[in-house]
Amino acid sequence: GAFMVIAVIAMGILFLGGVNARMFFLIATVLVVAFGLMIALSDWRRERIFAYLDPWSEKNALAKGYQLTHSLIAIGRGEIFGVGLGGSVEKLHWLPEAHTDFLLAVIGEEFGLVGVVCVIGLFLWLTRRMMHIGRQAIALDRVFAGLVAQGVGIWMGFQAFINMGVNLGALPTKGLTLPLMSYGGSAILVNMVALAVVLRIDYENRTLMHGGRV
Repeated sequence: GAFMVIAVIAMGILFLGGVNARMFFLIATVLVVAFGLMIALSDWRRERIFAYLDPWSEKNALAKGYQLTHSLIAIGRGEIFGVGLGGSVEKLHWLPEAHTDFLLAVIGEEFGLVGVVCVIGLFLWLTRRMMHIGRQAIALDRVFAGLVAQGVGIWMGFQAFINMGVNLGALPTKGLTLPLMSYGGSAILVNMVALAVVLRIDYENRTLMHGGRV
């Protein structure tokens, strides 16, 4: 999962940086083939990838699909408005990694569909804002700073997309946390540093647009 995020960030920056189209598609093809081989040549990876297609089966419910089944139970239990803050049952040692990988499921149980939609909306806004800051920097001939900001936007947006897709059963289970929200010391620290860099780029953009110097 982490390797996939790093690969998507690198490919996204190459694409936004204007790399040669033939080279871009060649690298993309190599990555897709590499991912396919990694899955095809490993029994446990293959089982984990395909367990999400039928997590309720007798084979998967208490094994590879255990986390996903309890995530779906939590989200289903929350319905529209949730059971209330602190009212989650699944986080009481039923749902593994409820404080990291499956935090969104607990949010869905306690705050319902409304809470999940709010979290998705906030990540969409954050990603869109960082991409806009990057475009502003590039327009001001600060290409490196612009690509850094857009790279952080791709990172936060893609990792959040994967985590949400896993929690909702739309993607195979990965070991990826929800940026800025999941428990973790070093992960939160790095997220904060990345946001600080983007905020600095935004500050310099505004200074230049007002005739100042950086």
